[in-house]
Amino acid sequence: MLHPLQSKRFVIATAFITGTAFGAGLLALAGHSAIAAAPAPTEHKDLAVETLGVIDGASMKATLGLEGHKMQLRAITIEPGGQIAKHSHEKRPGLVKVIEGEWVEGRPSGEAGFKAADSTAILEDEETTHWFFNRGDKPATALVCDIVPDK
Repeated sequence: MLHPLQSKRFVIATAFITGTAFGAGLLALAGHSAIAAAPAPTEHKDLAVETLGVIDGASMKATLGLEGHKMQLRAITIEPGGQIAKHSHEKRPGLVKVIEGEWVEGRPSGEAGFKAADSTAILEDEETTHWFFNRGDKPATALVCDIVPDK
């Protein structure tokens, strides 16, 4: 049989541990909900875009029979606290590879981080609607290759 004081300590310790775990669980859920519920940005902020190369419309037509489009390769840098507005790729397929820092991609289903060290690229197909943030403290750069209307 336990001494009455030992029993009281056990109950207090158990209540503390259970309460702490429950509180941490609530905080984790609240933090996750806040991130998932964050609105998508409607404007670009703190971006630098450098065109690295373009395959013009005439070449796209001659090689692929794809008229009225060009393929471009750009380096896009998002400064700390910057963002790329919500946009769709319904008629603008592309690939994105982060080469410096980290881009956080937002989609209606949630967020995912993409770091320079990752071996994966971000696929932008006809089903893609997304936006990006740089939540780091240094500029983050990605190479973006996409096919766009030749205007």
